[in-house]
Amino acid sequence: FPERTFNAGIAEQNAMGVASGMAATGMKVFVHSFGCFAARRMFDQAFLAAGYSELPVHVIGSDPGVTAAFNGATHMPFEDCALYMTIPKAVVIDSCDYVQTKALTEQLAKCDKPSYMRLIRKDCIQVYGDGSQFEIGKGVTLRDGSDVTIIASGILVDEALKAAELLESAQKINARVLDIHTWKPLDEALILKAAAETGCIVTAENHQVSCGLGSAVANLLSQKCPVPLERIGIQDRFGQVGPQPFLMEQYNLTAKDIAAAAVKAMSRKV
Repeated sequence: FPERTFNAGIAEQNAMGVASGMAATGMKVFVHSFGCFAARRMFDQAFLAAGYSELPVHVIGSDPGVTAAFNGATHMPFEDCALYMTIPKAVVIDSCDYVQTKALTEQLAKCDKPSYMRLIRKDCIQVYGDGSQFEIGKGVTLRDGSDVTIIASGILVDEALKAAELLESAQKINARVLDIHTWKPLDEALILKAAAETGCIVTAENHQVSCGLGSAVANLLSQKCPVPLERIGIQDRFGQVGPQPFLMEQYNLTAKDIAAAAVKAMSRKV
């Protein structure tokens, strides 16, 4: 739709202001930039112009976390979702593949709230088959299990599935895997059910654990179903330059790391 596409240039703050103005006239507006700029640089405009005004401006932040790879620390957002989660009533999504991203984007076009969704810009593994159904705010049970639950989003969904296979083959541990693509609103019912049935949780995210999926799950569990929780993600560090597989190892985001966290969580069961 070239007639509906506008290039705001290297001016993300201005882009958000323009988008909010367009939304105020009744349009549903999507704004795209690299996640580092879509979050940190234009956050004040996102909070006030779109959030405070409750306008349907949908921000798409690409190259999240370690997927920024060779662009390095300046372009590697580990805190983008955290910022948008502080905007009252905003929707925050970390999608894992093309199929899911497409389906959720179509739903966002009908959403009257401001939102932020991460977009994997480069090649990514396909987790879901064509035609898979999703709903904003509703997680997906990808694998059933009774010993431990692994909650993941984004690029770590595939790693979580690999971790579950490792646990099954090496230690006969039966792991449940949930794809919680929507961080806000969180699918509390699905998470609490898994916590009650398996007795321990591991979260896995391409984001700072102190202010992302892991912290959202921790807040929920501490209030409604206290069980052992281990969190895989960025542990209070900045980004660095390197290929994605190297960065996954550097930040302990691999299937092996998730599997080890699952064993640790199980050892803490009362």
